[in-house]
Amino acid sequence: MPKKKNVLLPIFLIVAVDVLGMTIILPLLPFYAERYGATPQLVGLLLMTYSLCQLVAGPVLGQLSDRHGRRPLLIVSQLGTFAGFIILGFARTLPLIFFSRFLDGITAGNLSLAQAYISDVTEPEERAKSFGIIGIAFGMGFLFGPALSGFLAQFDYRYPAWAAATLSFTSVLCTYFLLPQAKPHADDEAGPSVRRLSILDWRAYAAYLRRPGLGVLLVDFFVFAVMFGLFLSGFALFAERRFWSGGHPFGPKEVGYLYAYSGLLGVIIQGGLLGRLVKRFGERGLMLAGYVCAAAGWVGLAVVGPLAALMIVFTATSFGNSVLRPCLTALVTRHSGRREQGVVLGLTQSLYSIAMILSPLAAGALIGRGWLSWWALFGAALAVLGFILSARVAPPPPGAPASTGAAAGGA
Repeated sequence: MPKKKNVLLPIFLIVAVDVLGMTIILPLLPFYAERYGATPQLVGLLLMTYSLCQLVAGPVLGQLSDRHGRRPLLIVSQLGTFAGFIILGFARTLPLIFFSRFLDGITAGNLSLAQAYISDVTEPEERAKSFGIIGIAFGMGFLFGPALSGFLAQFDYRYPAWAAATLSFTSVLCTYFLLPQAKPHADDEAGPSVRRLSILDWRAYAAYLRRPGLGVLLVDFFVFAVMFGLFLSGFALFAERRFWSGGHPFGPKEVGYLYAYSGLLGVIIQGGLLGRLVKRFGERGLMLAGYVCAAAGWVGLAVVGPLAALMIVFTATSFGNSVLRPCLTALVTRHSGRREQGVVLGLTQSLYSIAMILSPLAAGALIGRGWLSWWALFGAALAVLGFILSARVAPPPPGAPASTGAAAGGA
């Protein structure tokens, strides 16, 4: 088995490059689809295609990696992403754009496989700290990816797709040349390796959702994921119709730079402030504050006009998003047994994928009908619901591991 110090740097590079490629596409895709005739409803359908395919294929890729090893399946997943970006760069029709997202989604497993690889090469007591590198990679990707997309899109919408394809191919090379093969850990259930549940494992979903303490947290996580997905899938369409800059409506450049600003806040909060805030206020207190800020930001989006006010609103929303997911994830792990954390974390990823299927459809339907303020108020309502659920969260059971900055800040 390869030593941990020899593989964490390649894993960091692989995840960082993958996330960078993904976030380059993020602000561009709605505008790219609209250029070829997509309505907001079709944009919502396009955005949910990836998540639906990922939800179906994720458990299958995980099982295949258990049998054949993480590295070969990671390369297959990355090649699918690379092919999807290449097709997107050549696409001149909506069906080809849809196919590019289908191909990327049906092979999507980069993050889960990277997490499983880390679990294979680390001991249980070291995994939480090791998983922190994925959180750092995500933060860097969301900081630089949207900014690069916004810069390139002002010249040609194809350029961000080509840049994402180049980064994706670089990630394949990193995996092939830098990452050694590793066997699945002998004590697979001993730590928080992510084991995705099948879309048809309803009994497993129900069993965990009925559990006292953990059930409320899982519902709370799902509400947050729907709220976050509503923002992620709808903001570009909303901003295009609500805000103007330099005499023209917002486009990929403006949206990309705003996403990059949100990524910068995320890096600052999760990279340095989150651990201190958790120690002072606790995860539950920080979650309540996060939902208050998110609700204020959503209401502000419904009524704001000037760009300066938009920056204030975006700051509040970004703060809420930055603290909620790591705090919720930390509490979920503390309310689950050590031997079942892998399954529970896999359950949160499945809930996240389901939320990313539903939220783009809701965003597309509301914005497509011109109900821009209702889109924002729906997000505010979800934040209020999340606040109510967070207020009902019970303290972790006696003997649960204490939260740390690394655990709380992990992606």
